[in-house]
Amino acid sequence: MRLLVLPGDGIGPEIVASAVEVLQAADRRFGLDIQLDYEEVGFISLRKHGTTLRRQVLEKARAYDGLILGTQSHADYPAPEAGGRNISAAFRVELDLYANVRPARTRPYLPSNLKPGKSMDLVIMREATEGFYPDRNMSRGCGELMPSPDMALSVRKITRRCSERIARRAFELAMTRRRKVTAIHKANSFHMTDGLFLECVRQVAREFPHVQLDDLLVDACTAHLVRNPERFDVLVAENFYGDILSDLASELSGSLGLAGSVMAGDQLCCAQAQHGSAPDIENQDKANPTSMILSVAMLLEWLGGHRDAAAWRAAAAAMHAAAETVLANPATRTADIGGCIGTKAFGEAVTAALLA
Repeated sequence: MRLLVLPGDGIGPEIVASAVEVLQAADRRFGLDIQLDYEEVGFISLRKHGTTLRRQVLEKARAYDGLILGTQSHADYPAPEAGGRNISAAFRVELDLYANVRPARTRPYLPSNLKPGKSMDLVIMREATEGFYPDRNMSRGCGELMPSPDMALSVRKITRRCSERIARRAFELAMTRRRKVTAIHKANSFHMTDGLFLECVRQVAREFPHVQLDDLLVDACTAHLVRNPERFDVLVAENFYGDILSDLASELSGSLGLAGSVMAGDQLCCAQAQHGSAPDIENQDKANPTSMILSVAMLLEWLGGHRDAAAWRAAAAAMHAAAETVLANPATRTADIGGCIGTKAFGEAVTAALLA
């Protein structure tokens, strides 16, 4: 099994190194026979090659079984025409990694940002290849237009094909959980675009009679996430809503640093932490690698499911369990969640727990 590792910017190389250490321990324990190859992306690639993402790296990624992508500082990149390409956006569109899967859950041994007595255990299925993102909704050019210095326009693309497939992935996931899907939309205002998305979700729901479907306006959803998060199991949303709601849910559950994430297609999956590159703590051994470790575990789970490989699924479960064991101990937490150990020590602790 061949995985391509792209460490990225800021704290990316540090948290990726910790996640890879845990992954290699899982490889030894479960006999996965993983081959890791590395490529440069982000600022290091920009300095060496004039672009944050070389075409040959993107094409090379297609030949791998899975990808591990570190954080990127794309808000600080130069304009695309000057080489500052958004790496994850390019992967999502050109490798068709259309399902951004983002779990969020509270843990009884860690503080959350919910009201006392409230808990959360949900997954947001975010469509990642279209929507209100100007770099992925036009066949040519940009989806933002500026006819005059005083007028700016933005185009949103919603298609039946993309809406149906993200809905189907959401219902499939719900069948393995509590069998409830909530469609997030604003069809009362965006009659055609959100109306089409909602129509597609309802159509796919007919294929899953054992899964309950409801829907919520996106603004009402934010209120329910704060007030009544227990009502949610799997949420399915178009790109823009899913991006915002997943950050809200993860922060409410405790921290963005505790939330795993993958970008998945039908043939390829990429592990990518939910949070940003945090350049202010780069190379200081302060970053929490939990999100990256759990993202790699999700990648193993995806690979095991798509290849019907029990060892891969077992390795994923072991990585999850080891991370939780370490998080449950106040002495082995990073500073952002009340502990005193660094990135490297946290990764070593998870590795030790996995091999124990």
